[in-house]
Amino acid sequence: MKINTVAQMCLKKSLSRDYIGIAKASLYSGLGFSQKTIKCRTMSNQSPVRENILLGMGNPLLDMTVLKGGADLLAKYGLEANNAVLASPQQLSIFKEIVEKYTPTYIAGGATQNSIRVAQWLLQTHWATTFLGSVGDDMFKHILEDAANGVGVNVHYQVYSGDHTGVCAAIITGEDRSLITELGAASKFCATFLHQPEVWKLVEEAEFYYVGGFLLTVSPDAVLEVAKHSSEHNKVCSSNLHAPFLCKLFADPNLGLMQYVDLLFGNGDEAREFAKEAGLANQGETMPNVKEIALRVASLPKANQSRPRVVVFTQGGKEPIVVATQGEVWEMPVVPLKPEDIKDTNGCGDAFVGGFLSQLVQAVAAAVVVAAVAAVAVAVVVVAAAATVVAAVAVVVVAAAAAAAVVVVEEEEEEEEEERDKED
Repeated sequence: MKINTVAQMCLKKSLSRDYIGIAKASLYSGLGFSQKTIKCRTMSNQSPVRENILLGMGNPLLDMTVLKGGADLLAKYGLEANNAVLASPQQLSIFKEIVEKYTPTYIAGGATQNSIRVAQWLLQTHWATTFLGSVGDDMFKHILEDAANGVGVNVHYQVYSGDHTGVCAAIITGEDRSLITELGAASKFCATFLHQPEVWKLVEEAEFYYVGGFLLTVSPDAVLEVAKHSSEHNKVCSSNLHAPFLCKLFADPNLGLMQYVDLLFGNGDEAREFAKEAGLANQGETMPNVKEIALRVASLPKANQSRPRVVVFTQGGKEPIVVATQGEVWEMPVVPLKPEDIKDTNGCGDAFVGGFLSQLVQAVAAAVVVAAVAAVAVAVVVVAAAATVVAAVAVVVVAAAAAAAVVVVEEEEEEEEEERDKED
């Protein structure tokens, strides 16, 4: 199946509603779908998924977003405009300063929890998603819990009494966002929590997993345990590079995580850093471009070889999204927005992943999901206030998916039918 041609078709037709409904096979005769029945369906008529089908595991954090005066904070605390770091001892005072001297917007977040919340919001089925992480026993824990439960996420926190819940400051300057995190109790998540019968039951029930890259700095054992379970049971394990400084862990051969990753997300900067750490450039070769890196990452060895790895690299709102799998790579253009229309890009990448996972869980063709999201420039979203970023991006994902015909190819059934026809 030439999935790139499907995506190109969606973009070329501007996600026309003419493709919603039952499509004629002749429409796709030149797109690699010869003699196959193509069913098109929108999100509004997709079958509901069961509970606990998607499990996320990461660092739950209270996000505080600074929209004005961020440049001064970057300079004072030695932060880059478009990066993500863990706070050093010298930088810890930034959180108190933000609360006391700025007017931040508070969001229940953490990258992985953000994506799971968006996926849950799109899937609609109560408790279709589950999230695991660790928090302190404080007011922030209740804010996080209420926000996640409010959209139907089945939250199971490992609670540390006497500790504080982690925080993340998102400092917005222009089109860039700088993230600085103090993990607090999130840094204490451990694999033993997974061994509680009621928690491991949730792991076993899930068919899809999204394990945040940030969790590798906290509990690589927990990450590996879930990733191995996924591989050994032929389930889908997805992960996210999340930040350049984490790429060394993803590339670590002693850790060996990548062999279990079926679906990898990241951005262009993270892709280049991973290529450097993993030695993907041949001897004497300059660092390959993002498309070539995606191809090489997709072809890295896997424990479960029955599932080819899919790699999705975003590149902001100006460069195309790169997707690679099975020796094939293609680009999905995004529609640029005027710089003056962009209010806040924080959370856009998380929402992109959430939208993608929500459709993957429903067996939707990956290329069409990417095309739908890319066509409305999910990487650069116009919002009135930072507090609505995740919700706004989710709405964009919904609109894109609803406007596009989400293509599902029932290949195995059709191939069996063709074989029967030949025999007759």
